[in-house]
Amino acid sequence: TGLANGSAFLTVGSTAPLFSQASATQLDRLHSVPGPAGRAVEMAGLAQINRDSVNAIMNRLPLVLGLIAAVTFALLFLLTGSVVLPLKALVLNVLSLSAAFGALVWIFQDGHFGALGTTPSGTLEANMPVLLFCIAFGLSMDYEVFLVSRIREYWLESGAARPALPSAAQACAANDKSVALGLARTARVITAAALVMSISFAALIPAQVSFMRMFGIGLTLAVLVDATVVRMVLLPAFMHILGRWCWWAPTPLAWAHERFGISEAAVLRGRPVVPAESAVDQGSRISGTGYHS
Repeated sequence: TGLANGSAFLTVGSTAPLFSQASATQLDRLHSVPGPAGRAVEMAGLAQINRDSVNAIMNRLPLVLGLIAAVTFALLFLLTGSVVLPLKALVLNVLSLSAAFGALVWIFQDGHFGALGTTPSGTLEANMPVLLFCIAFGLSMDYEVFLVSRIREYWLESGAARPALPSAAQACAANDKSVALGLARTARVITAAALVMSISFAALIPAQVSFMRMFGIGLTLAVLVDATVVRMVLLPAFMHILGRWCWWAPTPLAWAHERFGISEAAVLRGRPVVPAESAVDQGSRISGTGYHS
């Protein structure tokens, strides 16, 4: 307790565990106490800092998530020429992030596995999900671009993307073949990259600081789940189910992609069209656009 510059400083002790419900209730009661002569009372301390951080994050969360989704959608559309594949990427990224967040809650918040040597607090620090999301989402998009860009190359080579569309069965077969070849060509690269990143992140797990331990476990799980279950299982299954519609875009957007697209195919215009059944075998590169109506 002290006085300085016309302000009084009062220290309040508490036996409630930090970040617990009891601590939050106590903080609410302190806020309900009016200041002397109606003067404003400002709170400090770790509990208040955590609450302020949560409030700031939640207030900006819809805007930030919307901006990330919009930018991701736009860039993936410019790469693929499809409005379906960017939506698929966002959904699959949420799955890998959900697995990581769920594991952190189950271990460190609920106290399973002995909280891996830490004391369960019943909550996670406010900045942990934010940092984990930023890094894990970026890595997920990295793997997405590796895989989808190669699949698109084979899709263009098949000839199924050209204006003179083949039958639905031929287009679906070309899509399945493109997915299989793209996966075969990028699986080793994605797996190697995921192993390097997961080993690096796993080095944080033995840390004696709980924040670093959570960070290491969350990122390791996010990378491994994304590179295995999501990219190698869910993505091919998704593209097989949708078939040729994976590459669909409305005509105005298809025109915009032809004009402003950032895929490698832009430098391949003017090459002769190779029949679908021999394009991949000959290793040719042809230009084309996504399937559109």
